[in-house]
Amino acid sequence: MPIKKILIVDDSATDRQFLLEVLSKHGYQCVMAQGGDEGIEKSKTERPDLVLMDIIMPGTDGFKATRAITRDEATKHIPVIVCTSKRLETDGIWGMRQGAKDYIVKPIDPNELIAKIAALG
Repeated sequence: MPIKKILIVDDSATDRQFLLEVLSKHGYQCVMAQGGDEGIEKSKTERPDLVLMDIIMPGTDGFKATRAITRDEATKHIPVIVCTSKRLETDGIWGMRQGAKDYIVKPIDPNELIAKIAALG
């Protein structure tokens, strides 16, 4: 299924805006969420084709939100790419264990991001 609509979950307005600009230039429709709980809710109501998930957020962090999305019957078909400043290999492994399909470390390289999205589509 081609990816058209992407849910961006990040507590940083700067990071959300950066991702919005990169993705919009490539023709993707974007929906925003400022935290894990909102991301989980919007994954159900907006029905995106992909979720880009930050990890370090107040309240429900990205690991918990990824786990909730990928294990819920209504949303488990939606791929999640973790986008975080957590650079340790163990963080990437843990993100994948929560159900993420891929892992990108900030600062995000737009070309790498678009390539990873294309690989999922």
